[in-house]
Amino acid sequence: MDWQPFIQEQIANIRKSVGDGRAVNALSGGVDSSVVTVLGHRALGDQLRTIFVDNALMREGEPEWILGIFNQMSIPVEIVDARAEFLEALGGLSDPEKKRNAITKTFYADVFGKIVCDSGASHLLHGTILTDIEETVDGIKRQHNILAQLGIDPAKEYGYHVLEPLATLRKDSVRAVARELGFPASVVDRIPFPGPALATRIVGEVTAERLEIVRKATAIVEKELSDTGAFQYMAVLLNDKATGIRDGRREFGQIIVVRCLNSVDARTATSVDLPWDTLHSICEQITSIPNVNRCLYDFTPKPPATIEYV
Repeated sequence: MDWQPFIQEQIANIRKSVGDGRAVNALSGGVDSSVVTVLGHRALGDQLRTIFVDNALMREGEPEWILGIFNQMSIPVEIVDARAEFLEALGGLSDPEKKRNAITKTFYADVFGKIVCDSGASHLLHGTILTDIEETVDGIKRQHNILAQLGIDPAKEYGYHVLEPLATLRKDSVRAVARELGFPASVVDRIPFPGPALATRIVGEVTAERLEIVRKATAIVEKELSDTGAFQYMAVLLNDKATGIRDGRREFGQIIVVRCLNSVDARTATSVDLPWDTLHSICEQITSIPNVNRCLYDFTPKPPATIEYV
């Protein structure tokens, strides 16, 4: 399929919507927001301010990796340190929807609301895709970037309009557009990573200490499974604990679940039959993380499960 007509249409729509004003772009580093960043940059040039929010929920080395990719494309990216704001907003919350709502409010009303106000921007570009909208509207789970589809008027609530150039596409189509835009394979084929980031990989309260555990486990899983060709793979920290033994002493430690899935567009997914030696290697490395003494492999398909835990 020739994606140039779609690309040119979205560039024209962004340019028409923003006019002579200014826009802010929310870049997370995933393929969705990366595509929107290039579309916005081609449409608006210096009228666009691209922001990466460090929300304390990212993978190891994420800000530096993202800056490197877009520096190579001559697209300026600013990093905003909002780690304290997000951790404070998530403090004491364990219910999945309350956590997602806290992230939504902190991102749109607090962090980005201030950035938009200070910059005088009238529009925010966001990488919402069709699957995000469907899962939220159908009540499966609320995606943090869904607003208008739930009856929330961002102009009224937050003071700016939201533009969603990819709202009619699914993940496989977004990857095709990314390829057409000239992104390297490291971006085009990057596994999906949720907007709420590692908060969706922690069952229960999100704290700096629990984030450090799941961040280390995520680095192990992504390194070990990067050559599987799977659609998505992850590490999840459960809220339960289990008795174990470390250095000859009893330990009531943390439990990490590993998930590896095949899918095309995230609407359905099936588990990957990983080799035993791969699973053993992952288990050995994950249980070497301090206070983690159990490593499980989840082979539940979607449905009945969702891909993420939270």
